[in-house]
Amino acid sequence: MISHRQAWRQIDQLAKRHGLTPSGLARRAGLDATTFNPSKRISKEGRERWPTLESVAKAAAAVGEDLGVVFAAAEIAYAPSKRDARIPLIGFAEAGAGGYFDNDGAPTGAGWEEISVPALLPEGCFALEVSGDSMLPLYRDHDILIASHTEQIRRGDRVVVRTSEGEAMAKVLFRETADRYELHSFNPDHPPRTVAKSDVASIARILWVSQ
Repeated sequence: MISHRQAWRQIDQLAKRHGLTPSGLARRAGLDATTFNPSKRISKEGRERWPTLESVAKAAAAVGEDLGVVFAAAEIAYAPSKRDARIPLIGFAEAGAGGYFDNDGAPTGAGWEEISVPALLPEGCFALEVSGDSMLPLYRDHDILIASHTEQIRRGDRVVVRTSEGEAMAKVLFRETADRYELHSFNPDHPPRTVAKSDVASIARILWVSQ
């Protein structure tokens, strides 16, 4: 798997090849100018923050490069496929049931399928398949969301929340306090929800969607 340092180095080199700074590359891709800034790469708590696959794909497309080529440098150690890795996959309906996640929110147990994903993704990711139209207009039936329970979350992130009552939902983290999460829906027909942290089994940040 690609390392955190290598991932950011490749983004820096992508920008340099086209005479851009990381900020300039982000702007050309239609992203916030600070998306690739060095200050975004480590959280205030000292945790590694990874570039999302979506942002890197947009950056590569903006300068006319192929995503696979961008991360095919010889010094990068990929998974055996050299282009992809395999992560566990289940449906949203199953995600709320017991036996699929451990106490830390990591996928565990039997019943998971596997899908191939780009090796750019950090370790510890899992995938959930959308069922129905409750997440329209952002996510559609059969879209696959890839999330990580190890990524730091912050306001505005898209997250997968699993409750102790056996519910799994994808929402936008609108606000976090010491004892609760305020979650907004993608679908305007669904009102915001407030969930006590004591009722949350796990929360994971959505990194990418396959549509």
